[in-house]
Amino acid sequence: MKTKDIAIGAAAVAAASFTAGLVVAPERDMDAAVKQDGAFSVDVSQVISTTVTSLKAQNKLQVYQFTGESRVSLRRSRLAGLLKGSQEMIVPASVAYYVDLAKLGIEDVIYNAEAKVVFVDLPPLTMGDVAFAPEKARTTNGGLLTFDEDQVEEMRKLNYAAARKAFVRLAQSPSIVGVAKAQSAKNVKDYFEIPLRIVGHPDVKVVARFGKQSI
Repeated sequence: MKTKDIAIGAAAVAAASFTAGLVVAPERDMDAAVKQDGAFSVDVSQVISTTVTSLKAQNKLQVYQFTGESRVSLRRSRLAGLLKGSQEMIVPASVAYYVDLAKLGIEDVIYNAEAKVVFVDLPPLTMGDVAFAPEKARTTNGGLLTFDEDQVEEMRKLNYAAARKAFVRLAQSPSIVGVAKAQSAKNVKDYFEIPLRIVGHPDVKVVARFGKQSI
């Protein structure tokens, strides 16, 4: 299931839970534990509380996946340079980015009623392990050393280790991390805004951010 589909589905669940709560217990005191800045809307408070509970149940949510290629090469020599070998490798790889929503608490959500803005301070973005697609790798071997299968296999292992390090550096670059954070913020923004619209608060905006900085 796509990340966007997951976000919309969970938001719908949060909205359904909120609506069902009103039908079953319309006189129940609503949760007002969310921090506030100015006058507080109880209706918005309950939507926020229900949405946070729904998000926490998602636990570790994949918010983005980066796919690219890692290009590496290796040259070796034996017998004082009499035997030489080289291997160039281009291997497709991907890595997923996650936000552990189990760490999101009601204290991380602030509603400014006057401005009609909900601020959500997100847990840190984390990166998963690199997944290679070896069946799609392109390898070029050259030199006398590459006639030895053991040498070729050793160079292949070394190249994969180098490819992993190179791809991790690429995946941690500010531009790609920025895209992952922006997608994370959009997903969480949808989680909150969809149920708010459903229960009649389309004018309330949501800003999801990392480290109290807007994405």
